[in-house]
Amino acid sequence: MSADTRTAQTLRLGAERGWREFRGLLASGNELFSAVVMSLAFVLVVFFQRNETLEDTGISTATAALPGIVAMMLVYNGLVGTATYLTTEREDGTLLRAKALPGGIASYLWGKTVFMLLNTLLSVVLVLVAGLLLFDGVADGLADGGPQMLGMMVLGLAACLPIGAILGTCFDNPRTAIGSLMIPFMGLTVISGVLMPVSWMPDWVQTLVQFTPLYWLGLGMRAAMLPDTMLALEIGGSWRVPETLGVLALWAVAGFALALVLLRRMTRTVNGATLEESRLKAMQRV
Repeated sequence: MSADTRTAQTLRLGAERGWREFRGLLASGNELFSAVVMSLAFVLVVFFQRNETLEDTGISTATAALPGIVAMMLVYNGLVGTATYLTTEREDGTLLRAKALPGGIASYLWGKTVFMLLNTLLSVVLVLVAGLLLFDGVADGLADGGPQMLGMMVLGLAACLPIGAILGTCFDNPRTAIGSLMIPFMGLTVISGVLMPVSWMPDWVQTLVQFTPLYWLGLGMRAAMLPDTMLALEIGGSWRVPETLGVLALWAVAGFALALVLLRRMTRTVNGATLEESRLKAMQRV
């Protein structure tokens, strides 16, 4: 089998796996309800600011924050969600079984990417529908920048998901993963410009956040959904679309390469005995 054929098979099997997982989520009432509640909770963060306007822009604070909320959801699902899923599936043996299937770990990682993309799209649609109903200017932003927003979503999730996979190899159980990642994630959210203009931050913070995918994904979403009157609040007064695409693509390529190496190394150390040990530890924690 040629390399191109193997790659095509890996992508096909991974896509099928991701679609099956997503259908399972839709069939689970509890998980679907949680997705709806989480999405609406993000909107409520800025709901009470819908009548406030950012100075010199004519844009309400809630409308200006909506692209950042979408970016925050993408990063949350890509980092925290993926790390939690991976840790859970290592503990219950799913990851070990995936190693023995056609396509191996590469197919597993691609399948998780497809699943998280579909899962995130569902959440984003719920947020955008709520934004259309509650906030002014959202319809115009989607009409003008909908395709660009979709492209940024795919690229942004591709940049964040392998980071989540890498982080997932560092934890023994999903509860530890969530507890350890939530505080850094919330801190990054505060300083990265997704809920308030990053230009309001000190210069050293502005420099620091530009090394993170969350800042660039938020910038890309704002470029797609907001008018140019918002440029006065951006670093350099520009949307910097080429730089955004380049940085996110670099995170995606480097992240997937490293994630594959670490996942393959991790699965070499997992066997039936270690899974049973993990299961017993999990039972003791309950």
